[in-house]
Amino acid sequence: MERGHQVREIGPTASQGRRGWLGEATGGGQASLRDSSFRLDGLGHGVDLSAQKIAARVLPHYAGLEGAAVAPLGSGLINQTFLVSRGEDRFVLQRLHPIFSADINSNINAVTRRLAELGQITPLLVPTRDGRLSVVLGDEVWRLQTFVEGVSFDVVQSPGQAWAAGDLVARFHRALDQIDHQFVGMRAGVHDTPQHLARLEQAMAESSGHRLHTQVADLAHELLTAASDLPVLPGLPGRVCHGDLKLSNIVFAGSTPPASEQALCLIDLDTVGPMALGHELGDAWRSWCNRSPEEAEIAKFDMEIFRASWEGYRDSLGRPLTLDERRACLHGVEWISLELAVRFATDALRETYFGWASHRYPGRGEHNLARARGQWALHQAVCATREERARLLGI
Repeated sequence: MERGHQVREIGPTASQGRRGWLGEATGGGQASLRDSSFRLDGLGHGVDLSAQKIAARVLPHYAGLEGAAVAPLGSGLINQTFLVSRGEDRFVLQRLHPIFSADINSNINAVTRRLAELGQITPLLVPTRDGRLSVVLGDEVWRLQTFVEGVSFDVVQSPGQAWAAGDLVARFHRALDQIDHQFVGMRAGVHDTPQHLARLEQAMAESSGHRLHTQVADLAHELLTAASDLPVLPGLPGRVCHGDLKLSNIVFAGSTPPASEQALCLIDLDTVGPMALGHELGDAWRSWCNRSPEEAEIAKFDMEIFRASWEGYRDSLGRPLTLDERRACLHGVEWISLELAVRFATDALRETYFGWASHRYPGRGEHNLARARGQWALHQAVCATREERARLLGI
């Protein structure tokens, strides 16, 4: 992901970036809202869909959307996303990637209804004419959600914005602590680090003839050694988490202060469900505090952003974190950064999962190797701040 101080505003006249809800920002190119069709090739999900065909096939299942305009929205690599407009009413229409079951919409519905009941801003699922949470057309699953006006960013702009992000996540966690819902359709093994390490070792054993094997082997040795040296995360019960706290999944009130330091809501709730707190906040800090491009072999972990976001979370959670929870926060970001480096290194040999920039790299493997090295550099930068982070966390 190419990093820069880019504002993502979503709307047909957005000249600076994108305004609105659900950009699925990847930090790279932008899908033009002027295009009449949208193509997505992420994870084998490539398909051409014209806006007119979508309107004809999907929108009749929803009341009051006859004749609504449909335009591509965002540039993400997972779900296909469209803006639906009829008069002053706007909605977000998504085709779910096959990795997600239609069942996850029941999770999203339970969570967003709970948030709304407690007065928090949130997108809500719009039921179909027959009261369903999604439209199933063959092997396609579509859903419609309300549109939340706002701005999302790829890179944290200020400590004030970091504090607001931490505050929002704490309010999200607090609101869902007592939710009465049985989560379904959850993806297993997302942060099963031992499994990811085993897959890297297997890829090394099975890909001895790969053009990048020697380079990956050198990095893999460092990754596996680092994993054996990391402290084990405390065994904490899972709590209801967002599951993908990259900054672009937070909607802010505006593009400049003070609005850019007012966090409105979290979006992209496909991953919501029980998760270890160390994984949740570790992944957030991996994203928010990394001040270097994804492939940079010299990384910086921004302690000012870490401090501000931690204080926002701590001050708004409504209860003190236990010592084990704080230890999980300390080491979670170390494990998450290492885990992602391992996943990229594995796909440098497998070349089957992550997308890649064909205009910058000769192959998927080369791009994933660069990413793996970048995450390894970030992991080392994170570990170098352990003592300072421990002081801030009160350990």
